[in-house]
Amino acid sequence: MIIKKFQAKTEKEAILAAQTELGNSAVIMNIKTTRPHGIMKLFKKEIVEVTAALEEKEDNPVTEKEEPKNPKPPVPNPPPEPSSEGMEQRLDNIQSLLEQQIQKEESEPLVQEEEEMEEKEWMPFLRMVYKQLLDNEVEEGCANQIIAEVERSIKKETSVDNILAAVYQKIILKLGEPKKIEYDGKQKKVYFFIGPTGVGKTTTIAKLASELKMYQHAKLALMTSDTYRLAAVEQLRIYANILELPLQVVYEPEDLNRNLKLLSEYDTILVDTAGRSHKNEEHCNELKELLQSLPTNCEYQPEVFLVVSITTKYSDLVNICNRYKDLCQYSVIFTKLDETAGIGNILNIAMLEGGTISYQTSGQNVPDDIAVIDVQKVAKQLLGGV
Repeated sequence: MIIKKFQAKTEKEAILAAQTELGNSAVIMNIKTTRPHGIMKLFKKEIVEVTAALEEKEDNPVTEKEEPKNPKPPVPNPPPEPSSEGMEQRLDNIQSLLEQQIQKEESEPLVQEEEEMEEKEWMPFLRMVYKQLLDNEVEEGCANQIIAEVERSIKKETSVDNILAAVYQKIILKLGEPKKIEYDGKQKKVYFFIGPTGVGKTTTIAKLASELKMYQHAKLALMTSDTYRLAAVEQLRIYANILELPLQVVYEPEDLNRNLKLLSEYDTILVDTAGRSHKNEEHCNELKELLQSLPTNCEYQPEVFLVVSITTKYSDLVNICNRYKDLCQYSVIFTKLDETAGIGNILNIAMLEGGTISYQTSGQNVPDDIAVIDVQKVAKQLLGGV
């Protein structure tokens, strides 16, 4: 007896597959519809499974024997009369075997299907959360990962409120602890601000400089290597004059150490760098040379912040982050939050690139429009809250 299962999108296709392989004499023993399990059952179609059986023909092996020289014609034995009781018993045994095998193989999927019926109460809600994340420009892979991890912790009795709380906490964990500049008056530090052209590095530096001097009372100085952009030095000089801060210009990488010596009485230095395209190898090498010009025995501890616009297309943002990661380790500052309602890129970068998030800016006002990223607020916004 041959017993096989065939799967297809429709019942007709599954039966046709069974008859094609086993022949038209195949007997269809069972037809059922299976559903995919896990979160992906929200997006995949059902599959029809057909169990078919075919009775094999018995071939009696022929044993060749040496014939005698003077063979005598064999006396045929009368064929045995078929026993109706034996035939019925055989059919009963086959039927019982089929029923046991089908019941054994299908018992676990049936239990799973019953559980899925009970899960329908919260699955639509989880699908709504998934869609909300996508609407806020969370990358599909990130959204799938969060939903899948939350789904594994959900029990039958879990309420909708607890599911939402689980997603909220999962997002906060993925965002991580934001990196911020904290002045302690002990360790001298030099902060480099890098990133593409036009993302607002200079304005971001002015905002941070205002906060560090007015609220943390840091002994602060400014430096710039952006001698390529027209009036870039003058723009930073205006902020330096307003805040009464010294400003030094870096024309060549070796100027960095010379300027640090001139500013040795200051323990916090903010360095503005020229906007660089991540696709321009020459410009990236110039930036790398500047970052590496700081000697290992320097009294200033270096830290780097990558400044990017949150309105940048996700695929481009990934390329930018990966390219600068080849140059140095950094924390990410997101600018222009006032120009978009979708803040999914904050979560995308924290998850996919393993980057450390830092500040966010939302306008041109100095020093008001800057703040450390509030991960709780971001999580609420991604889930449709305010």
